[in-house]
Amino acid sequence: MPDLSAFKITQKWPASHPERLQLYSLPTPNGVKVSIMLEEIGLPYEPHLVSFETRDQFSPEYLSLNPNNKIPAMIDPNGPDGQPLALVESGAMLVYLAEKTGQLLASDPAQRYETLQWLMFQMGGIGPMIGQLGFFHKFAGKDIEDKRPRDRYVDEVKRLLNVLEQRLQGREWIMGDDYSIADIAIFPWMRNLVGFYEAGDLVEFNKCPNIKRVLDKFLARPAVQRGLNIPSRG
Repeated sequence: MPDLSAFKITQKWPASHPERLQLYSLPTPNGVKVSIMLEEIGLPYEPHLVSFETRDQFSPEYLSLNPNNKIPAMIDPNGPDGQPLALVESGAMLVYLAEKTGQLLASDPAQRYETLQWLMFQMGGIGPMIGQLGFFHKFAGKDIEDKRPRDRYVDEVKRLLNVLEQRLQGREWIMGDDYSIADIAIFPWMRNLVGFYEAGDLVEFNKCPNIKRVLDKFLARPAVQRGLNIPSRG
């Protein structure tokens, strides 16, 4: 049985199944990337809720694993060379899990790097820009009379949507016929954009039929439906 006692985070979130991958997360777009991935690949794991309401992400135990106080984070008790591996940053976690299981990331070098290119597109553009737009539109809009901050992100999100819309023209998924970690990274953010942030009209999402088509297909996957609600908020 693996011993995870060296990881301080297990003092706050004890592992009932230390032989399984330990996931510390919350059902946000970044958080569900990893829970969806785990559901897709079928790797046994134990989820732990990191509640923002009680500021769990700032607890000493959580910071001992991720000093950047962001979710998700994980411990794989069966990491490289059979040693436990702690890992943060959702994009890195997707790549690690794909390579660990040989799933959802092409082994062909050209396709692999093209997939990673679209993963970086999400991490460097889609995620940060939609997150800022959501803040100014849903939360701070009534408090800030100057609409230039919001409009800056509106324009950038529209530009990014156009890039993605063109990429999906004639394709089933971002990488063509093959569903991949690029889809798992990007489409939770599309869901939040039109759902939680209620910004579909603002960014003219109706002009993105390819994105909507693939988003609907993504959300219909059983593993996605499960992963979107993990960890349970109770």
